[in-house]
Amino acid sequence: MDPAEDRLTGPEEYLEANRALWDEWTAINERSAFYDLEGFKQGGVRLKDFELAEVGEVEGKDLLHLQCHFGIDTLSWARLGARVTGVDFSEEAITLARLLADELGLEATFVRSNVYHAPEVLDADFDVVYASRGVLGWLPDVPRWAAVVARYVRPGGFFYIHEMHPFLYVFDDRHDATEARVHFPYFPREEPIEFPVEGSYADPDAEVKAHVFYDWPHTIGEIVTSLVEHGLRIEFLHEFPSIDWALPFLEQQGDVWVYPGPGELPLSFSLKASRPA
Repeated sequence: MDPAEDRLTGPEEYLEANRALWDEWTAINERSAFYDLEGFKQGGVRLKDFELAEVGEVEGKDLLHLQCHFGIDTLSWARLGARVTGVDFSEEAITLARLLADELGLEATFVRSNVYHAPEVLDADFDVVYASRGVLGWLPDVPRWAAVVARYVRPGGFFYIHEMHPFLYVFDDRHDATEARVHFPYFPREEPIEFPVEGSYADPDAEVKAHVFYDWPHTIGEIVTSLVEHGLRIEFLHEFPSIDWALPFLEQQGDVWVYPGPGELPLSFSLKASRPA
């Protein structure tokens, strides 16, 4: 067979391949030290202090978590008093999230859907729409994503995200990359970048059947502009010189990683965008 016949030909096919990988990753991540699921079951929340400060009080509010994986962050917001709904495209992740909510006795709704198709299966609006780390690179179309985000923010509500900084995306992150070398594109492109699968980010040594995954670059400008064009008002955009996970050319400081210099790099950002009442 001609290898070209095996190539994927469109965003939906790339997303389906990624979905199958996340189905595999769910069981790996569930038992990983990275997620420490047993520790989470004992209580507490898995949210950053600055996230809690920037999002503010959620008790009694309706909160939607897009691309929620198996729901640890979603259920953290539930523990803080929010009425939570989580959406993810992985059937395995949503099944685990529902089981976890039942086991912990937490009220939560979990919906299995590709983020772009969520309005077809979830007809509601929310005080807070939330997205957490490592989500935007899996999406081929940020303007379309922003339309979904804006669709769910009710008047007087807001969207909040904490994410890897797009500028970090350009650097070579292979295991032998001991310095920050520009290797990948910064600007958006229709065709994804194909990466080899090396276990899971939570357990690099795990056995995984999938061989590749697909990722898309997005700029800060594209993210901000897309949200504004869909009717949201940017309240703040904060950039940070640290990130929550390791890359070969970063240095660990406490529970975060930073660029050792000389100079600094923007490694993550948070953004809040509201819909006027």
